[in-house]
Amino acid sequence: MLGGVIFDMDGVIVDSHGIHIKAWREFLRAKGCLVTDSDLDFVRDGRKKEDILRHFFGDLTQDQIQTFGRQKELLFKDEAKGIDTIPGIRQLLDEFNRAGIPMAIGSSGSGGRVQYILELLQLGKYFATVVSGDEVAMGKPDPAIFRKAARDLQIRPMDSLVVEDSVSGVLAAKAAGMKCLGIANDRHADALLQAGASEVLPNFMNTSLRKVQALFR
Repeated sequence: MLGGVIFDMDGVIVDSHGIHIKAWREFLRAKGCLVTDSDLDFVRDGRKKEDILRHFFGDLTQDQIQTFGRQKELLFKDEAKGIDTIPGIRQLLDEFNRAGIPMAIGSSGSGGRVQYILELLQLGKYFATVVSGDEVAMGKPDPAIFRKAARDLQIRPMDSLVVEDSVSGVLAAKAAGMKCLGIANDRHADALLQAGASEVLPNFMNTSLRKVQALFR
């Protein structure tokens, strides 16, 4: 049975991928690293900040990671003021909330960025806990983020639903022993299904608590 829901942030709660990618592109360019769209696929796959920085720059000290991370987050915040939610998510969050379904955020993003977005869009009230990439040693596809979120919600992995938009996120959910609902357009839906998502939707406009509960039958 459905005991609780763990949402990724970027591309699931908020339509932030364009802003996120633009901020990384500008940051990398400022550091002399010119990247193509395909180079940025690693960023799109929901990786931790540390993993992304090491992917492009190789071995870095912890001080360098923190400094680079702050610089990139400032670029993100400059662009994020016009950010919006994924269609239908507020209505679904309201429905889960009325039904007493506990909810969490499980994001590879930094804690500061996640909290900034929740406050900006006034969404924090829906989530009993927020687990960010800062709180785990290994990012997705490692399941640590989702396992911690389930522990915080006091629900069993088998009763947990993860909502994800990346292959690494789906793989993390499956490794945690959780069901996964994918959010993606037609171009990326097959990849999420192959990774193990039970179903893939373009957004939340045509879903409901009843449909989500059906995934556990």
